[in-house]
Amino acid sequence: MPEVANYHQELSNHISPIVEKLIKGNSLYQVKLNQQEMIEMLLELFGQFSPEEMRAITEDELTRRIDKILVLEAVSGTLNDLTPEQIKMYNEAVKRK
Repeated sequence: MPEVANYHQELSNHISPIVEKLIKGNSLYQVKLNQQEMIEMLLELFGQFSPEEMRAITEDELTRRIDKILVLEAVSGTLNDLTPEQIKMYNEAVKRK
């Protein structure tokens, strides 16, 4: 079991700074996302990869993947934040297309 704990810590040490940097550089992320929750979710997600698979992913590629996940998390539920008037405007705009 120590290997699992070590891998989890290695993964955390790798993912946490990337998430911190991405959130710090994006105002949408700052408003919509909880940094610690995102790190925990990503640790669970990327923890499904073997250590060898994770080590094969370059820093740039990992950053790109994490950024795409954060975008999806930030915009999911956006329609729920709209007022009834905004929803009506949205529905009318969609109908016209």
